[in-house]
Formats: sequence, C-alpha cells, structure tokens
Amino acid sequence: MKKVLFLCHGNICRSPIAEFVFKDMTRALPIHVESMAVSREEIGNGIYPPAAAVLRAHSIPFASHRARQITRADYDDFDYVIVMESYNIPRLMRIIGEDDGNKVCRLLDFTDAPGDIEDPWYSGNFEKVFNEISYGCKALLEHLKQNGEV
Repeated sequence: MKKVLFLCHGNICRSPIAEFVFKDMTRALPIHVESMAVSREEIGNGIYPPAAAVLRAHSIPFASHRARQITRADYDDFDYVIVMESYNIPRLMRIIGEDDGNKVCRLLDFTDAPGDIEDPWYSGNFEKVFNEISYGCKALLEHLKQNGEV
C-alpha cells in the first residue's frame, strides 16, 4: 500500500483539502492518505471553516480532523511527503533533518504547471486553492498509475 502525506503550514486549510480530495479520488485503491503541518501553531485545531465549506461545495466527504505536526517517524513511514509550497520545505527539513528518501516535493510538481499553492488563510481564495489542489491530486494519481505504484 502506498502512503501519501500532504503538508502545509498549519494543517487546517490546504493539506486537509488535499487529504480529503485525494482520499475521494483513490477510495477504491490501496493508498493511505493523511495530512499534517510543518508548524505547531494550529495543533489540535480542526479544519478552517472556509476550507470545510469548499469541500462541502464540491461534495467531497471529510471526517473529523485535528491538526498535527509531522515528525521524523512520520517522514520515515510515508512514501510521498508532498508540500503545498516551497516555503514549507525549509521548515520541514528542520524537523526531519534531510530528505534522504527523496520523498519531498510540491503537489504541483506532478503537473505541467509546477509551482506553489498559495495559502488561502491570507488570500481568502479557497476556490482557486481547491482547483489547484484537485489538479495536483489528479496529476499525482496519474503519476502513481504510470509508475505502477497503484
């Protein structure tokens, strides 16, 4: 079973959106999906209400969620550690030490338009972020299929 971990700053907006979008896309496949934070700021908090609203608006089911920070053990346990933006990578490296498993990448790196996904906490543009995450998740799933990983 492939294990995919999505990361963002606080684990209340982008990474939970990615977690539940990807779970919805892969529910019939042997893929385990979670999301976490690179910061400690939101630990224990649930999905930010506008993030939950955008999931509901697109009929993406989601469960109870509590933000938590990644550990080195989490890094070791997952096959893919996918961040939402470059800004997350230095923070992640301070936690895990180094990417010795070559697991860390940005979600949009799987697409034909690599780049960062903005933080909707600041921009307020949850619909745009949802669309970018969905695009990235579709490309990630295609990557896994093309490489015989699912």
